[in-house]
Amino acid sequence: MDRLSGLDASFLYLETPAQLMHVCGLLVLDVSTMPGGYDFEGLRSQIDAHVREVPAFTRRLRRVPLGLDHPVWVRDRSFDIERHVHRLALPTPGGYRELTELAGHLAGLPLDRSRPLWEMWVVEGYADGKVVVLSKMHHATVDGVSGANLISHLCALSATDAPLAPVPEVARAREAGPAELLGRGVLSTAARPLHLARLVSPSASLVTRTVGRARAGTAMAAPLTAPRTSFNGTITGHRSIGLADMDLDDVRAVKSASGTTVNDVVLAVAGGALRSYLQERGELPTESLLATVPVSVRGSSRRSEGANKVSALFTRLGTDIEDPLERVRDLAVRNRHAKDHHNAISADSLQDWAEFAAPRTFGLAVRAYAGLRLAERHPVVHNLVISNVPGPPVPLFFVGARIEALYPLGPVFHGAGLNITVMSNAGELHVGVIACRESVPDVDDLVQRFPVALAELLEAVTAPAGGGPTGRDDA
Repeated sequence: MDRLSGLDASFLYLETPAQLMHVCGLLVLDVSTMPGGYDFEGLRSQIDAHVREVPAFTRRLRRVPLGLDHPVWVRDRSFDIERHVHRLALPTPGGYRELTELAGHLAGLPLDRSRPLWEMWVVEGYADGKVVVLSKMHHATVDGVSGANLISHLCALSATDAPLAPVPEVARAREAGPAELLGRGVLSTAARPLHLARLVSPSASLVTRTVGRARAGTAMAAPLTAPRTSFNGTITGHRSIGLADMDLDDVRAVKSASGTTVNDVVLAVAGGALRSYLQERGELPTESLLATVPVSVRGSSRRSEGANKVSALFTRLGTDIEDPLERVRDLAVRNRHAKDHHNAISADSLQDWAEFAAPRTFGLAVRAYAGLRLAERHPVVHNLVISNVPGPPVPLFFVGARIEALYPLGPVFHGAGLNITVMSNAGELHVGVIACRESVPDVDDLVQRFPVALAELLEAVTAPAGGGPTGRDDA
């Protein structure tokens, strides 16, 4: 039995019927590599064999009496793989549009909290005989890094190799009864004022240092300073999904020619795609869009507990800059400041403060926020969430099937109904975009601009000198 960290539990409290807090992944599989050929029952049996003894796949939530503390994980003694791995088929012709429509529908369905918080949908009938697996895992049980680690229990370097991550040896802990959980909750509640006192002084010092950085022009972009767009309002439970691919060598070529980083290039490409999309719709703000970029602190966190070990930084995407080369260089400078500022903040700061998220009041506040449509009344916190996740540099095999593409999809929030995640995989970058369907009605129009924006940037860094940047719109 393990208590959820405050940050893990916060993703439970943030969830509403419209604001679902699971993360998804679309794996496009070449099943011709599977020993003995593809068979759904065989695939499900292999998944069952690989995950049955992995705690993260076989644990469920248990609430603490009276909601006095965060929930705990307990082993699901009635774990049944048939309740987690499901089978579907695409309607003919089974192409990209049919796949993204089905994936959007599945992404908009909540996970059953009475069972382990994950499921997989095996989708047959995709183009050229391929099979697609849509995985869903609740953010309370994974972040980007831990989610990749969990999938590695099902992946290998060849069709016949053992999984990359072996089954862990975990001692079976006894389960606490209601009285013990209640007692622990009372003690945890009583200790919160002491923990709060320990956080106040470092947080006050951080504010002072941030003000100093802002005056010196070296602070990261501030939240609540984003321009309003059509995807910055109250969201619904409907989801739309778009997928695209880019060549990682092209990204590296831009990085080398511009003296920037891969992450700088990815953000600049996103900025170019968003600029083009909004400009064509007549919605391009004069100010740059502001993105929240999740950052893993797994290597620097002092905490051993909890699945989520993340922080976040804010950065401008340069959507106010027309010239792609100037945009990536501007982003590189901003990102260096943002990283320096972020590194000056304790790696556990977000996790420490999340411990004070009260189960009842937090959930009620989120529902009131959505019901009153407050996201449309206050200044925009951020325009979107964008992540760049390093993936495997070599081809991987999912229970024997070669992974041809892996598209990650994160959650969307009230006030920021658009999420972009980019993952590298064996020399390619796969772009997954998920949005509230009403906020971004044609998400495919946006995602297909990513390869175009990369091509423009590649042309800009390889073009002969002398053309000169066109500059900012408001210059």
